[in-house]
Amino acid sequence: MSKVLLVSDDPSLREGIRDSLAGGGYAIRCASDGRRGAAMLVEEPADLIITDWTAAAGDAVESLKRLRFEHRDARRLAVVEGGTPEAVIDALRWHVCDFLTKPFTADELRAAVSNALDGCPAARFEVVSAHPGWVELLAPGDLAAISPLQKLLAQLDADLPPEVHEAISYAFREMLSNAVEYGCRLDPAKCVEVSYVRLGQAIVCRIKDPGAGFDPARLGHAAINNPDNDPLRHASVREERGLRAGGFGILLTSRLVDELAFNERHNELMFVKYLS
Repeated sequence: MSKVLLVSDDPSLREGIRDSLAGGGYAIRCASDGRRGAAMLVEEPADLIITDWTAAAGDAVESLKRLRFEHRDARRLAVVEGGTPEAVIDALRWHVCDFLTKPFTADELRAAVSNALDGCPAARFEVVSAHPGWVELLAPGDLAAISPLQKLLAQLDADLPPEVHEAISYAFREMLSNAVEYGCRLDPAKCVEVSYVRLGQAIVCRIKDPGAGFDPARLGHAAINNPDNDPLRHASVREERGLRAGGFGILLTSRLVDELAFNERHNELMFVKYLS
């Protein structure tokens, strides 16, 4: 049974989380602030600490952050308010496993708790730039790291029209997945450089992986190279090579964003989505 410590001064949040996790094989304890939470951890360690990052303040926040150093084996899940990218970035800087944005569903909570206990890839993020207008991260070459980054992107894009957000989100997910799968070869010890820059009239995303890159002319398994008279030729190529279904990422990304450019090696890309 996994031991979970919930730290929040919000009784309704504590009750809601307890009810949502009931019967899931968790032993749950609650603390109303960071100091009490730290004292409870001295008495009995926890496998996962769920932190209400929005409700805590002042010395309580510092107590919660110190848990990172005093209880390194405990994994942490942060709860943040919607539309607060600064809080999300701060939580990632302190190596939380994942975060939940209020309001969230019981299914989202259970999935985040399970992911945090199973893998915790976000704890290996390195925040290079934490300004909401210029976010820069190093992310591990692990497909499980994509979900926390998608959640961060949703906070950074929260005020954009839905169709613009969806286009950026799809392009970001597809290009990041390629970088992790092909550039890092799914090696969590390798890192992908990720940048998100918000200008007055545009969003600019940059993704760079440590791989050798690729030759666009040799991407027979990608839809971007299908001839006009055979728009699904890449599907048969993928089947012959034993690859999973797909291969539409670069093609669809090029149509959803306004500009897409690769460096010479094709291990680094930048895409632009204009806001007007």
